[in-house]
Amino acid sequence: MSTTSMAKGTTLPTSLPWSGLLALSTAAFTAVLTELLPAGLLPRMAPALAVSEAQVGFLVTAYAVASFAGAIPLTVLLRGLPRRPVLIGTLAGFAGSNAVVALSSSYGLTFAARVVAGLMGGTLWAMLVGYAARMVPAVRRGRAIAIVLAGITLALSLGVPAGTALAEALGWRTAFGALAGLAVFLVGWVWWRVPGFPGEPPGAGLPPQRVAALPGVPAVLSVTLLLLLGHQVMYTYVAPFATHAGFGRTGLVLLVFGAATVAGIWVTGVLVDRRLRATLLGALALCTAVMLALGLRAGTPAVLLASVALWGVAFGGAPTLIQTALVDASGPAHADVATSLQATVYNAGIAAGSLTGGLALERLGAGALPWTALPLVAGAFVTVGLGRAHAFPAVRRRT
Repeated sequence: MSTTSMAKGTTLPTSLPWSGLLALSTAAFTAVLTELLPAGLLPRMAPALAVSEAQVGFLVTAYAVASFAGAIPLTVLLRGLPRRPVLIGTLAGFAGSNAVVALSSSYGLTFAARVVAGLMGGTLWAMLVGYAARMVPAVRRGRAIAIVLAGITLALSLGVPAGTALAEALGWRTAFGALAGLAVFLVGWVWWRVPGFPGEPPGAGLPPQRVAALPGVPAVLSVTLLLLLGHQVMYTYVAPFATHAGFGRTGLVLLVFGAATVAGIWVTGVLVDRRLRATLLGALALCTAVMLALGLRAGTPAVLLASVALWGVAFGGAPTLIQTALVDASGPAHADVATSLQATVYNAGIAAGSLTGGLALERLGAGALPWTALPLVAGAFVTVGLGRAHAFPAVRRRT
């Protein structure tokens, strides 16, 4: 699809622009994999960088903190610029930062590269959903956004396990080098197949602080934060926890989790429009039960793998449910700003969760990780249970 066909005043095509949407979906895949890949490589990266496994885990923290700190200010700074050059710039930043990680033997330099990658991630997440929405007619907007966000599920279900397997076979530096190459490929794909759009005019829409105060939005953002805190405590340090449990095959654990997220997405797609509140409560209750099971019986391989599978089902659907609740609470007119706020809170949860998990690992050992995560995911469940109807409606509003 040409850029000119998408210019203002022309009619959007009735068919989906698959190539462009898949490019955006692959960008989401690249961002998630860049963020989470160190979680599966802690034992391999730590000796090469001459640091502890917990310090390698802090590379996930560095990415998330940078995304959290940079998403809103960078979005405000860049929103007046044409969209495609900004998108290409973020992908080039991913390519450069992952190349540095692949080549560096210095923890400080690697940490700095992760900060740059986090800034790119914050910028990317603030614009992906809006970009997809502008590429299609309003009647196809939801499907287009779903295609783009499927890159997240593919990264969790296939990307992280594949990256871990590649690192086991060829070394962790090869895995990051492959990520850098993927980002370079994406630069060309986006330039060729993703249409260009002008930047936003100054003063358009409500400022972020007013969107954050809309009824229902604070509750949804609170659930996002609590869930990500609890999830990341465990997910970042799944390798040392699996070793602690006597099951050292981290790649298999991550594969089970990732494959189960696909089932979670499918179940959510069936139920979200009819039973948003009940489905979200079920997912959060399942996450809570999983943390309890991991704390009590992770030493039994069948319990470990079954718990991880149920965790994947629950977590696979939860982000879609939460984002749907957020758009319902904010209204379509403020959805882009609300999504950028959620991206900031999401990365705050990842940063604080990986930091909290690292501290628990160093001070209390891997066995303390599920008990650290348990009250956090339980807090998310309670927040939804007590939430008012405009935050988590039993039936999704179609506005």
